[in-house]
Amino acid sequence: MKTDAKAVLQVHPDDNVLVALRDLQAGQQVGWNGHTWILPEAVPAKHKFNISLLHAGDPVIMYGVKVGVAKTDLPAGSRLSPQNVAHATNEVQLKAGPRQLNWQAPDVTRWKDRTFQGYHRSDGRVGTANHWIVIPMVFCENRNVAVLKEAMREAWGYQKPRIYTRFARQLAELYRAGKTLTEVLSTHFEADVAYDPSGRLFPNVDGIQFLSHTGGCGGTRDDARTLCGLLAGYITHPNVAGATVLSLGCQNAQVSILQEEIHRRDPHFDKPLIILEQQKMGLEERMLSEAIRQTFAGLVKANEMRRQPAPLSKLCIGLECGGSDGFSGISANPAIGYTSDLLVALGGSVILSEFPELCGVEQELADRCVDEALARRFLELMRAYQRRAEAVGSGFDMNPSPGNIRDGLITDAMKSAGAAKKGGTSPVTDVLDYPEWVTKPGLNLLCTPGNDVESTTAEVGAGANMVLFTTGLGTPTGNPIAPVMKISTNTALYQRMPDIIDINAGTIIDGEETIEEVGARILDEVIAVASGEKIPAAVRNGQEDFIPWKRGVSL
Repeated sequence: MKTDAKAVLQVHPDDNVLVALRDLQAGQQVGWNGHTWILPEAVPAKHKFNISLLHAGDPVIMYGVKVGVAKTDLPAGSRLSPQNVAHATNEVQLKAGPRQLNWQAPDVTRWKDRTFQGYHRSDGRVGTANHWIVIPMVFCENRNVAVLKEAMREAWGYQKPRIYTRFARQLAELYRAGKTLTEVLSTHFEADVAYDPSGRLFPNVDGIQFLSHTGGCGGTRDDARTLCGLLAGYITHPNVAGATVLSLGCQNAQVSILQEEIHRRDPHFDKPLIILEQQKMGLEERMLSEAIRQTFAGLVKANEMRRQPAPLSKLCIGLECGGSDGFSGISANPAIGYTSDLLVALGGSVILSEFPELCGVEQELADRCVDEALARRFLELMRAYQRRAEAVGSGFDMNPSPGNIRDGLITDAMKSAGAAKKGGTSPVTDVLDYPEWVTKPGLNLLCTPGNDVESTTAEVGAGANMVLFTTGLGTPTGNPIAPVMKISTNTALYQRMPDIIDINAGTIIDGEETIEEVGARILDEVIAVASGEKIPAAVRNGQEDFIPWKRGVSL
């Protein structure tokens, strides 16, 4: 339903809280569903107040689930905050026996004959982009990767305009010319120089991407294998045409482990794969010049690829959020949740991750698993993660950031209940541990941290050929090989940060569109981006974030 731009919203009929859709003043009379309240204190937009008296220990219900308990007696109309509400969730029970899911798939008649223009790979998967990647096996090779990045992108037409270098040089020239400091600092900054892809030497290669990291040695052997698994996920990814790998030689993350992980993911792997080992080759200049030669040859081959029609079932979408606010769970998250349901109904795959942000909705997700074994695995992964966090004096309850809390997400359970809406309503067809990969259509749960870059990195490593990323506060996160589309939860953000936001879901809060209308609009945008017809802001901006999760406590 549309909100009709009302002042407040009850998300679920069982909720004992209302969400302020705009700033409410102390003493203001607020009405909902035939009831009225006079607020004893101001309630900013995105925050909540209770609709009935809560005694200390009483549950706070939102999205129909327990998201906290009152720390003290709270008269009706009290603004909820970390000072008067504590994180709390219901106990979870594994339901044994046959599953009766009875999912009502949305009507997808509008899209059933639609296709996208993608890059078809020999393993049957289809990419939404065509990249060459350069990867170090260990952090010792990061400088060499940086040298190759500067050389290859500049020479072959993949370097984005250096607008800030130009501006810094302009200030230096004015200073040398004897201008006063006031005159220098008043110089106008011009950012109107756009990247022109027509200058690329290889027009059918979207990018040469460089994935530096801080791992590969100095940790445990499990760390090394996990990293190799993630890197293998990128090398075998449908958005990747081939890879250049730089190895020092003595590191824990041995090339042989990487090759094993590649074979696990694709036993018939046939992409160009260049592996160079510095300790064997000797001189740095020998290795880097050879890397340039062989990568050039690989790019010539990659440039032979062309976009061709592919069914929407070949889309695998990562579902992500970052910089969430009090509107995330009632606008952008359920909107991409509807997009998720549409894709599942069309035979596609979606990935819901960020396990610390599923705390409190485990029962719903476990009940949606297609069999008991999957439900058991999901709950075991959640409990193991929580135990690791508690072992170092933390816990899922510490997930919300200061920005989350400031904008109305006062407990992890409240944040999680809204975050889970990204997964829509479809059955859970698989549960994956990091860095496993998607093999089944439908909704996949992937164990990752809530850290948005670590999680996005993992989703793409698991096979996401695009990511839908919701934000209420604004975050620029991108990925080196998969387009990341940003969806704002509120119109004010969309207007304030148009350089990083692609789609506005704040129209739901404004009462202009329904969740379903926005979700359908997002799917149309997904098809355009997957076909290369539109370029998301993160790609235009060169936002190429890549942070492997070193298995440990990251919330």
